[in-house]
Amino acid sequence: MHPVITVAKLCKTYTSGFRALKDVDLEIRRGEIFALLGPNGAGKTTLISIVCGIVNRTSGTVLVDGHDIVADYRLTRAMIGLVPQELTTDAFESVWNTVSFSRGLFGKPPDPTHIESVLKSLSLWERRDSKVMTLSGGMKRRLLIAKALSHEPSILFLDEPTAGVDVELRREMWALVRSLKGRGVTIILTTHYIDEAEEMADRVGVINRGEIILVEDKAELMRKLGRKQLTLELRQPLERVPDDLAGYGLELSSDRRELVYTYEVRGGDTGIRALLDALAAADIGFRDLRTTESSLEEIFVSLVSRSVSSDDKGASEIGGQARRGAATVERPTARPSNKA
Repeated sequence: MHPVITVAKLCKTYTSGFRALKDVDLEIRRGEIFALLGPNGAGKTTLISIVCGIVNRTSGTVLVDGHDIVADYRLTRAMIGLVPQELTTDAFESVWNTVSFSRGLFGKPPDPTHIESVLKSLSLWERRDSKVMTLSGGMKRRLLIAKALSHEPSILFLDEPTAGVDVELRREMWALVRSLKGRGVTIILTTHYIDEAEEMADRVGVINRGEIILVEDKAELMRKLGRKQLTLELRQPLERVPDDLAGYGLELSSDRRELVYTYEVRGGDTGIRALLDALAAADIGFRDLRTTESSLEEIFVSLVSRSVSSDDKGASEIGGQARRGAATVERPTARPSNKA
């Protein structure tokens, strides 16, 4: 299946010199829910804004259903709906008129039936005649989604769609997103709520410092990078882990009544059978055992931490080389010079 969005060697450098995106390559599959994760300032919103035609790219190409976003900008923008982070609505307009106006901006003829369906699906029908300024924060967030769906897009970008809304509304939005996927809409989601991605996404991409670190099927990502822990509840407390068990990397709980064994999910041989045999040989009995698995949040934090550590190490090495090079041409001084 051809991807519905193709991003190749995409770069964005602002006039200040800040490089927000660095040679980003990304493909979004038709009909999937794709979660784009990253810390603040990672480049998520910049990437989305370029695809949606809000921000100009510096270099690279972006295709939407095979069409270039610049050469065929009218066609590509009509395929896309965007729910931005900020609440950007006319405070003095009614809900109905705001959503209807958004539909007209894309050259779509009036369709009251569609607008009614969208408002009902977002629990806004009863407030259709209310001015936007009278809505709660959660309702305004739903209104942004209604505006994005007004022209019946085949691709929907959700940029932090549930920021600042309550748990019940978040779950309602999750249900809406699933129903849209069932209709064939491709959904790209950015979020700080990792449980959202874990709950809904088919694939996950991680971006940090303007670079895509990883793109993977969610289940495969958790299988490859996840870890499991086996916790053994001991019959008798231990003073310390016996030397014969040192090779298993066991951790003894503070109350000395539990042993925790950590192993990789990806491995075919977890080592659990050998560990249990070793415990029996050491005459260590246990009452119960339980396993826990890494969450997507833990994997995400680990990936970002590795990326930052790698960048810092590279910068340190470059700085060290520069200092070593400078030492061959400069005579040492008692204190650093302030001259350039």
